[in-house]
Amino acid sequence: MTSTLLHQSVLLHEAVDALNVRARGCYLDATFGRGGHARAVLARLGADGCLLALDRDPEAAAEARALAAIDPRLQFVAGPFSGLAAAVRAHGLEGRLDGILFDLGVSSPQLDDARRGFSFQQDGPLDMRMDPAGGPSAAEWLAAAGEAEISLVLRDLGEERFHRRIARRVVETRAETPIASTAQLAGLVAAAVPTRERGKHPATRAFQAIRIHVNRELDELQDALAQAVGLLAPGGRLAVISFHSLEDRIVKRFLRAGARGQELPPGLPVTGGPSGATLKLIGKAVQPSAAEIDANPRARSAVLRVAEKLP
Repeated sequence: MTSTLLHQSVLLHEAVDALNVRARGCYLDATFGRGGHARAVLARLGADGCLLALDRDPEAAAEARALAAIDPRLQFVAGPFSGLAAAVRAHGLEGRLDGILFDLGVSSPQLDDARRGFSFQQDGPLDMRMDPAGGPSAAEWLAAAGEAEISLVLRDLGEERFHRRIARRVVETRAETPIASTAQLAGLVAAAVPTRERGKHPATRAFQAIRIHVNRELDELQDALAQAVGLLAPGGRLAVISFHSLEDRIVKRFLRAGARGQELPPGLPVTGGPSGATLKLIGKAVQPSAAEIDANPRARSAVLRVAEKLP
């Protein structure tokens, strides 16, 4: 089923420009979502170009298959982007990709559909899984995890100051009744947090942390980045849009390490610079314009980083 909920692709033109799309090139959209970036890439490809897309969300998969049915240049593989190397090899594109794009944000249809359980703005089942058929839901994890584990997830993945208070409240509450809905969790967190961040719902950080944990988002990202460079052709571009500091830190460190190469200890009798660099950084980090943020407030935290594979 394709979604009727509106999704605005963030940094659409900036990301597609960063890929430096050539008419006969081959590209990978590792996070198809609702296809905004994919359609923009297809618009720049010629008849001999190709685009491979991945997504683990079943509604995104339905959208991608519908587009692939009318545009043979698009091939789609359902699954997490940590499996991108296998998908690329299956299509005979290893070392031939001219660009790879990651858009790490949760899509508006996911956030706005109460049935998915991503948002505290509407009440719905506490699910939060990108793939509702894969792994335990947020409710199932909260029902089984120990207080210390919940506290660490909230601290490390949500940067939540009151992680201990919230974890304690979760354990106390679930002893009386299951925590099964987004409204229930949001209310529980709000009651546990003694102060408020200006302009931010008190459950924002907790929901982010639990979603990241349930979907293994940071592990998925690290696995995918480790595979991506080897799949690119020389001169191919890697473009990543992240939406919070934890993601962006991983991306920034990965790209900088690839551009830096092997650093030798100081004092060794070796001339020249670092060896083994695989990437060249392209420009500075790009953030949405004020006009884009006004039109789509969810874009405000986005950061685009780009690198090019060295020969």
